[in-house]
Amino acid sequence: MIPNQQQQDALVEAVRTAAREEILPRFRNLEAGSVDAKSNPDDLVTIADRLSEASISAAVAKILPEAEIVGEEAVAEDPTLLDRIGIAETAVIIDPIDGTWNFAKGVSVFGVLLAVTHRGETVFGLLYDPLNDDWVMAIRGGGTWFCTADGKRRQLRLDVPEGPTGFAGFGSPWLLPEHLRERFALFLLGRGRVTDMRCACHAYRTFCFGNGQFSFDFKLMPWDHAAGALAVVEAGGAVGLLDGRDYAPTIHEGYMVSARNAETLEALRKELSWMVEEGAAAG
Repeated sequence: MIPNQQQQDALVEAVRTAAREEILPRFRNLEAGSVDAKSNPDDLVTIADRLSEASISAAVAKILPEAEIVGEEAVAEDPTLLDRIGIAETAVIIDPIDGTWNFAKGVSVFGVLLAVTHRGETVFGLLYDPLNDDWVMAIRGGGTWFCTADGKRRQLRLDVPEGPTGFAGFGSPWLLPEHLRERFALFLLGRGRVTDMRCACHAYRTFCFGNGQFSFDFKLMPWDHAAGALAVVEAGGAVGLLDGRDYAPTIHEGYMVSARNAETLEALRKELSWMVEEGAAAG
């Protein structure tokens, strides 16, 4: 089930409200003791993450009362929630602050991600920028759109000429197993300028705005990628894993790439087949 227009509007407003009330007042204004580490010292969570997720979750429960709600911070407390994405008729996946490290360090590159899935397939995605109060929205079969608070919207397409650029895309070797990092880093160096925004929300947005040929991701949590992958596909791009699988929010391990088109995706799969082979051998 794809949310109807009224539900889509309500989901957008739920995210905007959480950003306005819980996130923005705490940006560059976090009190001592309001930042914690989760799985490692680089994996942060703040009071703003928790309060934003609580706010959005409460709103979603009213907008889509039949939906399973799968928030990043809720999963940190109960990992079995992840399994519900694949079995629920409808699930809503929430990343209350994507780019928490940036947010906690005062770097203005963070966002909020929300995706709605139907039987494990993403049907609606929202990539929201709290600082600019604008968003990229994707609807299964309905395209990818850039929307602003004054009601303006324009469709985003990747099947148009990119124009002059020295920018190749996004990727971070540091998220790979150690034995793959050096060779992948050399691959990136040969492609042109590549960066890592430490924020999937803005990487996907920037890519959907028509910048770059590829975006690699190696940490496949659904709150990071469900919305963005749909946005790329609905903008005319292609998303998949290097081992040939299509991406789905129920897949949590693998080497994922978003590409400007299907031809680029297949070319990257061939050129980087060694990653799959060496990764499997090491496993």
